[in-house]
Amino acid sequence: MARSITREAIADQNTRAVRASVRVVALVNDVDLARPTPCAGWNLGDLLAHMTVQHDGFAAAAAGDGADLGRWQVRPFDPETLVAECVLAAGRIIDVFSDPDVLDRQFFLPEVSTRTTFPARRAIGLHLVDCLVHGWDVARALSIPYEPESDLVNTALTIARTVPDDGRRLRPGAPFKPAVRQSALAGTGTLSEVLAWLGRHPAWITPQPGALP
Repeated sequence: MARSITREAIADQNTRAVRASVRVVALVNDVDLARPTPCAGWNLGDLLAHMTVQHDGFAAAAAGDGADLGRWQVRPFDPETLVAECVLAAGRIIDVFSDPDVLDRQFFLPEVSTRTTFPARRAIGLHLVDCLVHGWDVARALSIPYEPESDLVNTALTIARTVPDDGRRLRPGAPFKPAVRQSALAGTGTLSEVLAWLGRHPAWITPQPGALP
């Protein structure tokens, strides 16, 4: 992460990234939960469950409980309350990362590494990227616009570029797929560049019923 981004600044940016995702999540209704998403194998209900657990997992890590793998495991949610659960979890993580004491802590993030901890600035930055990209996933599933603020995109791109594009992305359960090589996006500093680097196809659209895969 660029050293010019302070702990306080990354916490503020994360808050705005979370709120940007909440704005699209709040538009989801029960019938939308079966929609496909850019996350292979996940429908929109699966994605919202993952987002909810990620918010709470990072909150647990901030409290020193990140090594408890149960905190990161997706559990069954009632479809009628899933959207509300995701929004509430988003509010909880905003509150956690808004506490100045959190900025001095080390985070254990087993989905990233089981061998080391991460300073708060790095951990919050990773949450920002996760939230920003999943906000796009939700918006694409709903076929609606998603335009996070440019400084959030710039920060996400800086962080995304620190994620190695190597064989680890091919492992089962890897958080990111191999980068999508789109030379036209290189150096654009856009959300599409972030998505492509993290293995998303920026031009993904919701498949129409009956369409060939």
